[in-house]
Amino acid sequence: MKSFAGAPGYFRPATHPFRMTYAETLHYLYHALPDFQRAGASAYKPGLETARALDLQDGHPHESYASVHIAGTNGKGSVSHMLASVMQSAGYCTGLFTSPHLRDFRERIRVNGVAIPEAAVLEYVHQRIGLFEQLHASFFEMTSAMALHWFARCGVDIAIMETGLGGRLDSTNIISPILSVITNISLDHTALLGHTLGEIANEKAGIIKPGVPVVVGESHPQTNEVFTKYARDNHAQIVFADERYQVAAQHCANGLQHFRITHRTQTCGMPKAPTEAEARTLATDLSGLYQQKNILTVHAALEFMQQSGWTIPENAVREGLANVCRNTCLMGRWQTIGTSPLIVCDTAHNPAGIEWTVQQMLLTPHQHLHIVLGMVRDKDITSILKLLPKQALYYFTQADSPRSLPAEILHQMGTEHGLRGSVHTTVHGALQAARSAATKDDFIYVGGSTFVVAEVL
Repeated sequence: MKSFAGAPGYFRPATHPFRMTYAETLHYLYHALPDFQRAGASAYKPGLETARALDLQDGHPHESYASVHIAGTNGKGSVSHMLASVMQSAGYCTGLFTSPHLRDFRERIRVNGVAIPEAAVLEYVHQRIGLFEQLHASFFEMTSAMALHWFARCGVDIAIMETGLGGRLDSTNIISPILSVITNISLDHTALLGHTLGEIANEKAGIIKPGVPVVVGESHPQTNEVFTKYARDNHAQIVFADERYQVAAQHCANGLQHFRITHRTQTCGMPKAPTEAEARTLATDLSGLYQQKNILTVHAALEFMQQSGWTIPENAVREGLANVCRNTCLMGRWQTIGTSPLIVCDTAHNPAGIEWTVQQMLLTPHQHLHIVLGMVRDKDITSILKLLPKQALYYFTQADSPRSLPAEILHQMGTEHGLRGSVHTTVHGALQAARSAATKDDFIYVGGSTFVVAEVL
Protein backbone atom coordinates (compact mmCIF):
# COMPACT_ATOMS: atom_id res chain seq x y z
CA MET A 1 0.00 0.00 0.00
CA LYS A 2 1.19 3.46 -0.89
CA SER A 3 1.26 6.56 1.23
CA PHE A 4 -0.15 9.96 0.31
CA ALA A 5 1.24 13.19 1.70
CA GLY A 6 -1.88 15.27 1.12
CA ALA A 7 -0.49 18.24 3.06
CA PRO A 8 0.07 21.78 1.77
CA GLY A 9 3.18 21.81 -0.36
CA TYR A 10 2.74 18.22 -1.54
CA PHE A 11 2.04 19.43 -5.09
CA ARG A 12 4.73 21.50 -6.79
CA PRO A 13 3.56 23.18 -10.00
CA ALA A 14 5.88 23.64 -12.96
CA THR A 15 8.14 26.67 -12.84
CA HIS A 16 6.83 28.37 -15.97
CA PRO A 17 4.11 31.00 -15.43
CA PHE A 18 0.47 30.17 -16.11
CA ARG A 19 -1.61 32.33 -18.39
CA MET A 20 -4.76 32.17 -16.25
CA THR A 21 -5.56 32.37 -12.57
CA TYR A 22 -7.49 29.53 -10.95
CA ALA A 23 -10.72 31.53 -11.12
CA GLU A 24 -10.12 32.28 -14.81
CA THR A 25 -9.37 28.61 -15.45
CA LEU A 26 -12.68 27.54 -13.92
CA HIS A 27 -14.50 30.19 -15.93
CA TYR A 28 -12.89 28.81 -19.07
CA LEU A 29 -13.90 25.25 -18.23
CA TYR A 30 -17.49 26.20 -17.44
CA HIS A 31 -18.01 28.47 -20.44
CA ALA A 32 -15.58 27.51 -23.20
CA LEU A 33 -16.25 23.79 -22.96
CA PRO A 34 -19.71 22.15 -23.05
CA ASP A 35 -20.90 21.46 -19.50
CA PHE A 36 -23.93 19.20 -19.05
CA GLN A 37 -24.41 20.30 -15.45
CA ARG A 38 -24.99 23.88 -16.58
CA ALA A 39 -26.35 23.54 -20.11
CA GLY A 40 -28.16 20.19 -20.01
CA ALA A 41 -28.72 17.98 -23.04
CA SER A 42 -27.09 20.41 -25.46
CA ALA A 43 -23.72 19.69 -23.79
CA TYR A 44 -24.13 15.91 -23.75
CA LYS A 45 -21.44 14.34 -25.90
CA PRO A 46 -21.71 10.55 -26.11
CA GLY A 47 -18.80 8.47 -27.30
CA LEU A 48 -15.31 7.55 -26.11
CA GLU A 49 -13.14 8.94 -28.91
CA THR A 50 -12.21 12.13 -27.10
CA ALA A 51 -11.70 10.37 -23.78
CA ARG A 52 -9.37 7.89 -25.46
CA ALA A 53 -7.43 10.69 -27.17
CA LEU A 54 -6.94 12.50 -23.85
CA ASP A 55 -5.96 9.21 -22.22
CA LEU A 56 -3.39 8.56 -24.94
CA GLN A 57 -1.94 12.04 -24.46
CA ASP A 58 -1.56 11.37 -20.73
CA GLY A 59 0.03 7.95 -21.23
CA HIS A 60 -2.91 5.80 -20.03
CA PRO A 61 -2.50 6.80 -16.36
CA HIS A 62 -5.33 4.54 -15.12
CA GLU A 63 -3.27 1.47 -16.02
CA SER A 64 -0.99 2.18 -13.05
CA TYR A 65 -3.64 1.47 -10.38
CA ALA A 66 -6.76 -0.62 -9.76
CA SER A 67 -10.22 0.88 -10.08
CA VAL A 68 -13.87 0.23 -9.27
CA HIS A 69 -16.42 1.57 -11.76
CA ILE A 70 -19.82 2.66 -10.45
CA ALA A 71 -22.94 3.53 -12.47
CA GLY A 72 -26.64 3.79 -11.67
CA THR A 73 -29.55 6.21 -11.53
CA ASN A 74 -29.60 6.85 -7.79
CA GLY A 75 -27.19 6.00 -5.00
CA LYS A 76 -23.98 5.84 -6.98
CA GLY A 77 -22.56 8.85 -5.17
CA SER A 78 -23.24 7.42 -1.72
CA VAL A 79 -21.93 3.99 -2.73
CA SER A 80 -18.78 5.55 -4.22
CA HIS A 81 -18.06 7.52 -1.07
CA MET A 82 -18.72 4.56 1.23
CA LEU A 83 -16.40 2.29 -0.73
CA ALA A 84 -13.71 4.97 -0.84
CA SER A 85 -13.98 5.54 2.90
CA VAL A 86 -13.63 1.82 3.65
CA MET A 87 -10.63 1.39 1.35
CA GLN A 88 -8.99 4.44 2.90
CA SER A 89 -9.63 3.02 6.39
CA ALA A 90 -8.06 -0.26 5.24
CA GLY A 91 -4.83 1.63 4.57
CA TYR A 92 -5.03 1.95 0.79
CA CYS A 93 -4.21 5.21 -0.95
CA THR A 94 -7.62 5.83 -2.50
CA GLY A 95 -8.72 8.10 -5.33
CA LEU A 96 -12.35 9.18 -5.62
CA PHE A 97 -13.95 10.72 -8.69
CA THR A 98 -17.58 11.88 -8.43
CA SER A 99 -19.89 14.48 -9.90
CA PRO A 100 -21.41 16.98 -9.74
CA HIS A 101 -19.74 19.15 -7.13
CA LEU A 102 -21.76 21.23 -4.69
CA ARG A 103 -19.46 24.05 -3.55
CA ASP A 104 -16.06 23.64 -5.18
CA PHE A 105 -15.00 22.09 -8.48
CA ARG A 106 -12.15 20.29 -6.68
CA GLU A 107 -14.68 18.13 -4.75
CA ARG A 108 -14.88 15.94 -7.84
CA ILE A 109 -11.29 14.66 -7.53
CA ARG A 110 -10.00 13.52 -4.14
CA VAL A 111 -7.18 11.34 -2.83
CA ASN A 112 -7.75 10.03 0.71
CA GLY A 113 -10.35 12.75 1.08
CA VAL A 114 -8.00 15.57 0.04
CA ALA A 115 -9.27 17.59 -2.92
CA ILE A 116 -6.99 18.12 -5.92
CA PRO A 117 -4.97 21.33 -5.37
CA GLU A 118 -5.84 24.46 -7.34
CA ALA A 119 -2.30 24.47 -8.74
CA ALA A 120 -2.78 20.97 -10.16
CA VAL A 121 -6.02 21.98 -11.88
CA LEU A 122 -4.32 25.06 -13.26
CA GLU A 123 -1.33 23.18 -14.63
CA TYR A 124 -3.36 20.35 -16.15
CA VAL A 125 -5.69 22.69 -18.03
CA HIS A 126 -2.95 25.09 -19.11
CA GLN A 127 -0.86 22.32 -20.63
CA ARG A 128 -3.81 20.89 -22.58
CA ILE A 129 -5.89 23.87 -23.68
CA GLY A 130 -4.82 23.43 -27.29
CA LEU A 131 -5.75 19.74 -27.22
CA PHE A 132 -9.08 20.42 -25.50
CA GLU A 133 -10.03 22.89 -28.22
CA GLN A 134 -8.73 20.70 -31.02
CA LEU A 135 -10.85 17.79 -29.77
CA HIS A 136 -13.82 19.98 -28.77
CA ALA A 137 -13.62 18.25 -25.41
CA SER A 138 -16.60 18.51 -23.09
CA PHE A 139 -16.34 19.65 -19.50
CA PHE A 140 -16.83 16.09 -18.24
CA GLU A 141 -14.31 14.59 -20.67
CA MET A 142 -11.71 17.04 -19.43
CA THR A 143 -12.62 16.47 -15.76
CA SER A 144 -12.49 12.67 -15.91
CA ALA A 145 -9.13 12.78 -17.75
CA MET A 146 -7.79 15.14 -15.08
CA ALA A 147 -8.89 12.72 -12.37
CA LEU A 148 -7.22 9.71 -13.97
CA HIS A 149 -4.01 11.72 -14.42
CA TRP A 150 -4.03 13.10 -10.86
CA PHE A 151 -4.58 9.67 -9.31
CA ALA A 152 -1.53 8.36 -11.15
CA ARG A 153 0.57 11.33 -10.00
CA CYS A 154 -0.46 10.65 -6.42
CA GLY A 155 0.35 6.95 -6.77
CA VAL A 156 -3.01 5.67 -5.58
CA ASP A 157 -3.57 1.98 -4.95
CA ILE A 158 -7.16 2.13 -6.10
CA ALA A 159 -9.58 4.66 -7.58
CA ILE A 160 -13.35 4.67 -7.13
CA MET A 161 -14.72 6.06 -10.40
CA GLU A 162 -18.34 7.22 -10.65
CA THR A 163 -19.86 7.60 -14.10
CA GLY A 164 -21.33 10.94 -15.05
CA LEU A 165 -24.29 9.95 -17.21
CA GLY A 166 -25.21 6.50 -18.45
CA GLY A 167 -22.22 4.18 -18.70
CA ARG A 168 -21.68 2.67 -22.13
CA LEU A 169 -20.67 5.98 -23.70
CA ASP A 170 -19.56 7.75 -20.51
CA SER A 171 -16.01 9.09 -20.76
CA THR A 172 -15.01 7.13 -17.62
CA ASN A 173 -15.69 3.90 -19.53
CA ILE A 174 -12.14 3.71 -20.88
CA ILE A 175 -10.91 2.18 -17.62
CA SER A 176 -10.45 -1.55 -16.96
CA PRO A 177 -11.83 -1.99 -13.43
CA ILE A 178 -11.46 -4.89 -11.03
CA LEU A 179 -15.18 -4.58 -10.20
CA SER A 180 -18.19 -2.95 -11.82
CA VAL A 181 -21.12 -1.74 -9.71
CA ILE A 182 -24.56 -0.68 -10.95
CA THR A 183 -26.65 0.66 -8.08
CA ASN A 184 -30.12 0.74 -9.63
CA ILE A 185 -32.17 1.83 -12.62
CA SER A 186 -35.02 4.33 -12.63
CA LEU A 187 -36.36 6.87 -15.09
CA ASP A 188 -34.02 9.86 -15.36
CA HIS A 189 -32.31 11.59 -18.30
CA THR A 190 -34.78 9.73 -20.51
CA ALA A 191 -34.20 12.01 -23.51
CA LEU A 192 -30.58 10.85 -23.57
CA LEU A 193 -30.58 7.33 -22.14
CA GLY A 194 -33.93 5.90 -23.15
CA HIS A 195 -37.60 6.05 -22.22
CA THR A 196 -37.88 2.61 -20.58
CA LEU A 197 -36.05 0.95 -17.72
CA GLY A 198 -34.73 -1.64 -20.14
CA GLU A 199 -33.27 0.99 -22.47
CA ILE A 200 -31.61 2.83 -19.58
CA ALA A 201 -30.29 -0.46 -18.18
CA ASN A 202 -28.70 -1.18 -21.54
CA GLU A 203 -26.71 2.07 -21.28
CA LYS A 204 -25.66 1.46 -17.65
CA ALA A 205 -24.73 -2.17 -18.43
CA GLY A 206 -22.12 -0.87 -20.85
CA ILE A 207 -19.63 -0.63 -17.98
CA ILE A 208 -19.60 -4.44 -17.65
CA LYS A 209 -16.23 -5.67 -18.89
CA PRO A 210 -14.97 -9.12 -19.99
CA GLY A 211 -14.21 -11.28 -16.97
CA VAL A 212 -14.82 -8.46 -14.48
CA PRO A 213 -17.40 -9.26 -11.77
CA VAL A 214 -20.40 -6.96 -11.45
CA VAL A 215 -22.63 -6.10 -8.50
CA VAL A 216 -26.14 -4.85 -9.27
CA GLY A 217 -27.68 -3.19 -6.24
CA GLU A 218 -31.37 -3.49 -7.04
CA SER A 219 -33.10 -6.13 -9.12
CA HIS A 220 -36.10 -5.34 -11.33
CA PRO A 221 -38.09 -7.48 -13.77
CA GLN A 222 -37.46 -4.99 -16.59
CA THR A 223 -33.70 -4.78 -16.09
CA ASN A 224 -32.49 -8.11 -14.68
CA GLU A 225 -32.33 -9.85 -18.05
CA VAL A 226 -30.39 -6.94 -19.56
CA PHE A 227 -27.70 -7.17 -16.90
CA THR A 228 -27.65 -10.96 -16.90
CA LYS A 229 -27.18 -11.06 -20.69
CA TYR A 230 -24.37 -8.49 -20.60
CA ALA A 231 -22.64 -10.44 -17.83
CA ARG A 232 -23.09 -13.75 -19.64
CA ASP A 233 -21.77 -12.34 -22.92
CA ASN A 234 -18.73 -10.98 -21.08
CA HIS A 235 -18.17 -14.09 -18.95
CA ALA A 236 -18.53 -11.87 -15.90
CA GLN A 237 -19.81 -13.10 -12.56
CA ILE A 238 -22.91 -11.15 -11.52
CA VAL A 239 -24.63 -10.70 -8.16
CA PHE A 240 -27.88 -8.87 -7.46
CA ALA A 241 -27.27 -7.52 -3.97
CA ASP A 242 -30.93 -7.30 -2.94
CA GLU A 243 -31.53 -10.90 -4.04
CA ARG A 244 -28.63 -12.21 -1.96
CA TYR A 245 -29.02 -9.95 1.11
CA GLN A 246 -31.69 -8.00 2.95
CA VAL A 247 -31.85 -5.36 5.68
CA ALA A 248 -33.68 -7.22 8.43
CA ALA A 249 -33.65 -4.29 10.86
CA GLN A 250 -32.70 -0.62 10.83
CA HIS A 251 -32.37 1.93 13.62
CA CYS A 252 -30.49 5.12 14.48
CA ALA A 253 -28.26 5.52 17.52
CA ASN A 254 -25.27 7.68 18.46
CA GLY A 255 -25.44 9.62 15.20
CA LEU A 256 -25.25 6.50 13.02
CA GLN A 257 -27.70 4.42 11.02
CA HIS A 258 -27.44 0.76 11.98
CA PHE A 259 -28.44 -1.97 9.52
CA ARG A 260 -28.80 -5.65 10.37
CA ILE A 261 -27.97 -7.48 7.15
CA THR A 262 -28.94 -11.10 6.60
CA HIS A 263 -28.66 -13.55 3.71
CA ARG A 264 -31.72 -14.35 1.66
CA THR A 265 -31.57 -18.14 1.74
CA GLN A 266 -34.32 -20.49 0.58
CA THR A 267 -35.32 -24.07 1.36
CA CYS A 268 -37.68 -25.80 -1.11
CA GLY A 269 -38.57 -22.43 -2.54
CA MET A 270 -39.51 -20.99 0.86
CA PRO A 271 -37.48 -18.35 2.70
CA LYS A 272 -35.46 -19.72 5.62
CA ALA A 273 -35.07 -17.60 8.74
CA PRO A 274 -31.42 -16.51 8.99
CA THR A 275 -29.39 -17.58 11.97
CA GLU A 276 -27.53 -15.05 14.08
CA ALA A 277 -24.28 -16.36 12.64
CA GLU A 278 -25.47 -15.27 9.20
CA ALA A 279 -26.36 -11.75 10.35
CA ARG A 280 -24.04 -8.76 10.17
CA THR A 281 -24.71 -5.31 11.59
CA LEU A 282 -23.12 -2.33 9.84
CA ALA A 283 -23.48 1.34 10.75
CA THR A 284 -22.87 4.47 8.71
CA ASP A 285 -22.87 8.17 9.39
CA LEU A 286 -24.87 8.74 6.20
CA SER A 287 -28.49 9.65 6.88
CA GLY A 288 -31.49 8.86 4.73
CA LEU A 289 -33.78 5.85 4.56
CA TYR A 290 -32.51 5.13 1.04
CA GLN A 291 -29.12 4.16 2.49
CA GLN A 292 -30.61 0.76 3.30
CA LYS A 293 -30.42 0.02 -0.43
CA ASN A 294 -26.91 1.40 -0.77
CA ILE A 295 -25.55 -0.53 2.22
CA LEU A 296 -26.49 -3.83 0.56
CA THR A 297 -24.67 -2.79 -2.61
CA VAL A 298 -21.57 -1.81 -0.64
CA HIS A 299 -21.73 -5.02 1.39
CA ALA A 300 -21.78 -7.14 -1.79
CA ALA A 301 -19.02 -5.09 -3.43
CA LEU A 302 -16.71 -5.44 -0.43
CA GLU A 303 -17.25 -9.21 -0.35
CA PHE A 304 -16.15 -9.42 -3.98
CA MET A 305 -13.05 -7.35 -3.29
CA GLN A 306 -12.11 -9.37 -0.23
CA GLN A 307 -12.50 -12.60 -2.18
CA SER A 308 -10.27 -11.24 -4.95
CA GLY A 309 -7.36 -10.62 -2.58
CA TRP A 310 -7.84 -7.13 -1.17
CA THR A 311 -7.10 -7.00 2.55
CA ILE A 312 -10.08 -5.25 4.10
CA PRO A 313 -10.31 -6.11 7.81
CA GLU A 314 -13.65 -5.97 9.61
CA ASN A 315 -12.52 -3.01 11.71
CA ALA A 316 -11.70 -1.08 8.50
CA VAL A 317 -15.18 -1.78 7.15
CA ARG A 318 -16.81 -0.54 10.33
CA GLU A 319 -14.53 2.48 10.72
CA GLY A 320 -14.89 3.44 7.07
CA LEU A 321 -18.69 3.22 7.02
CA ALA A 322 -19.00 5.12 10.31
CA ASN A 323 -16.83 8.00 9.02
CA VAL A 324 -17.84 8.47 5.40
CA CYS A 325 -18.48 12.21 5.71
CA ARG A 326 -15.23 12.83 7.59
CA ASN A 327 -13.11 10.67 5.29
CA THR A 328 -14.54 11.76 1.94
CA CYS A 329 -16.30 15.09 2.70
CA LEU A 330 -19.61 13.86 1.27
CA MET A 331 -22.37 16.47 1.46
CA GLY A 332 -26.01 16.84 0.49
CA ARG A 333 -27.39 13.42 1.47
CA TRP A 334 -30.15 14.12 4.01
CA GLN A 335 -27.77 16.61 5.55
CA THR A 336 -28.83 18.61 8.60
CA ILE A 337 -27.93 22.27 8.11
CA GLY A 338 -29.95 23.78 10.94
CA THR A 339 -31.76 23.01 14.18
CA SER A 340 -34.71 24.64 15.97
CA PRO A 341 -36.28 24.46 13.45
CA LEU A 342 -34.72 21.36 11.93
CA ILE A 343 -33.46 22.10 8.40
CA VAL A 344 -32.40 19.25 6.11
CA CYS A 345 -31.23 19.34 2.50
CA ASP A 346 -31.02 16.46 0.03
CA THR A 347 -29.93 16.22 -3.60
CA ALA A 348 -32.70 13.79 -4.68
CA HIS A 349 -34.02 15.09 -8.01
CA ASN A 350 -35.92 12.32 -9.81
CA PRO A 351 -39.13 10.45 -8.91
CA ALA A 352 -37.38 7.41 -7.42
CA GLY A 353 -35.17 9.56 -5.20
CA ILE A 354 -37.95 11.95 -4.18
CA GLU A 355 -40.20 9.04 -3.21
CA TRP A 356 -37.66 7.97 -0.59
CA THR A 357 -37.13 11.48 0.75
CA VAL A 358 -40.88 12.04 1.08
CA GLN A 359 -41.12 8.87 3.18
CA GLN A 360 -38.42 10.24 5.45
CA MET A 361 -39.97 13.71 5.61
CA LEU A 362 -43.19 12.22 6.93
CA LEU A 363 -41.33 10.04 9.46
CA THR A 364 -39.37 13.04 10.79
CA PRO A 365 -41.09 14.48 13.91
CA HIS A 366 -42.42 17.98 13.25
CA GLN A 367 -45.35 20.29 13.87
CA HIS A 368 -45.49 21.88 10.41
CA LEU A 369 -43.62 20.96 7.24
CA HIS A 370 -42.00 23.63 5.04
CA ILE A 371 -40.45 22.71 1.69
CA VAL A 372 -38.03 24.93 -0.22
CA LEU A 373 -38.32 23.56 -3.73
CA GLY A 374 -36.47 24.29 -6.96
CA MET A 375 -36.08 22.10 -10.04
CA VAL A 376 -34.42 22.04 -13.44
CA ARG A 377 -36.32 22.07 -16.71
CA ASP A 378 -35.27 18.66 -18.01
CA LYS A 379 -36.59 16.54 -15.12
CA ASP A 380 -39.91 14.70 -14.87
CA ILE A 381 -41.41 17.54 -12.89
CA THR A 382 -45.01 16.36 -13.07
CA SER A 383 -44.21 12.93 -11.63
CA ILE A 384 -42.22 14.52 -8.80
CA LEU A 385 -44.96 17.02 -7.91
CA LYS A 386 -47.45 14.15 -7.65
CA LEU A 387 -45.29 12.57 -4.94
CA LEU A 388 -44.84 15.63 -2.73
CA PRO A 389 -46.98 16.01 0.43
CA LYS A 390 -49.93 18.38 0.04
CA GLN A 391 -50.01 19.35 3.72
CA ALA A 392 -46.66 21.16 3.46
CA LEU A 393 -46.14 24.88 2.86
CA TYR A 394 -43.96 25.43 -0.22
CA TYR A 395 -41.42 28.08 -1.09
CA PHE A 396 -41.00 27.73 -4.86
CA THR A 397 -37.65 29.01 -6.04
CA GLN A 398 -34.95 28.69 -8.68
CA ALA A 399 -31.20 28.23 -8.46
CA ASP A 400 -28.73 30.39 -10.35
CA SER A 401 -28.36 28.00 -13.29
CA PRO A 402 -29.40 28.19 -16.95
CA ARG A 403 -31.19 24.85 -16.48
CA SER A 404 -33.39 26.05 -13.62
CA LEU A 405 -37.14 26.09 -14.11
CA PRO A 406 -38.43 29.62 -13.32
CA ALA A 407 -39.99 29.76 -9.86
CA GLU A 408 -43.21 31.21 -11.24
CA ILE A 409 -43.71 28.25 -13.57
CA LEU A 410 -42.87 25.77 -10.80
CA HIS A 411 -45.40 27.53 -8.56
CA GLN A 412 -48.05 27.29 -11.25
CA MET A 413 -47.38 23.59 -11.81
CA GLY A 414 -47.34 22.97 -8.06
CA THR A 415 -50.68 24.72 -7.64
CA GLU A 416 -52.17 22.46 -10.31
CA HIS A 417 -51.12 19.50 -8.17
CA GLY A 418 -52.58 20.89 -4.95
CA LEU A 419 -49.36 22.32 -3.51
CA ARG A 420 -49.76 25.70 -1.84
CA GLY A 421 -46.99 28.22 -1.36
CA SER A 422 -45.18 31.36 -2.44
CA VAL A 423 -42.67 32.37 -5.12
CA HIS A 424 -39.09 33.41 -4.34
CA THR A 425 -36.57 34.41 -6.99
CA THR A 426 -33.52 33.21 -5.04
CA VAL A 427 -32.82 30.09 -3.02
CA HIS A 428 -31.50 32.08 -0.07
CA GLY A 429 -34.61 34.25 -0.14
CA ALA A 430 -36.83 31.17 -0.11
CA LEU A 431 -34.93 29.62 2.79
CA GLN A 432 -35.04 32.87 4.76
CA ALA A 433 -38.81 33.06 4.23
CA ALA A 434 -39.20 29.48 5.45
CA ARG A 435 -37.09 30.23 8.52
CA SER A 436 -39.16 33.31 9.31
CA ALA A 437 -42.42 31.38 9.04
CA ALA A 438 -41.32 28.27 10.93
CA THR A 439 -41.48 27.67 14.67
CA LYS A 440 -38.77 25.77 16.55
CA ASP A 441 -40.77 22.52 16.30
CA ASP A 442 -41.26 22.76 12.54
CA PHE A 443 -39.28 20.99 9.82
CA ILE A 444 -37.79 22.68 6.74
CA TYR A 445 -36.75 20.51 3.80
CA VAL A 446 -34.62 21.98 1.01
CA GLY A 447 -34.28 20.14 -2.29
CA GLY A 448 -35.60 19.23 -5.70
CA SER A 449 -32.30 19.99 -7.43
CA THR A 450 -28.59 19.58 -6.85
CA PHE A 451 -28.22 23.28 -7.69
CA VAL A 452 -30.61 24.29 -4.90
CA VAL A 453 -28.67 22.23 -2.35
CA ALA A 454 -25.39 23.64 -3.64
CA GLU A 455 -26.58 27.19 -2.99
CA VAL A 456 -27.73 26.55 0.59
CA LEU A 457 -24.42 24.83 1.36
